Amino acid sequence: MTDITHDPALGRFACTVDGHPCELDYRLDGRRMTIMHTGVPPEVGGRGIAAGLTRAALDTARGHGWQVLPLCSYAQAYIRRHPEYADLLG
Repeated sequence: MTDITHDPALGRFACTVDGHPCELDYRLDGRRMTIMHTGVPPEVGGRGIAAGLTRAALDTARGHGWQVLPLCSYAQAYIRRHPEYADLLG
């Protein structure tokens, strides 16, 4: 997997895998990060890419002291499977 980049102006974490763009989109309102969408094309699915994007977003939120509202179903499931991020929910 290629390195994940963060573009705060777009509200996006992204990487390209085998030529396929993958992304996690969020909206920042004050100190709350709302995760809107995680997208990984089926051609590169099942490689942990969405998990990497979500982890990068959550680690960034923690580093900035933000709370997280996961509207994206993948991000919700990720946080359920990784309770070490549950303290970010708000």
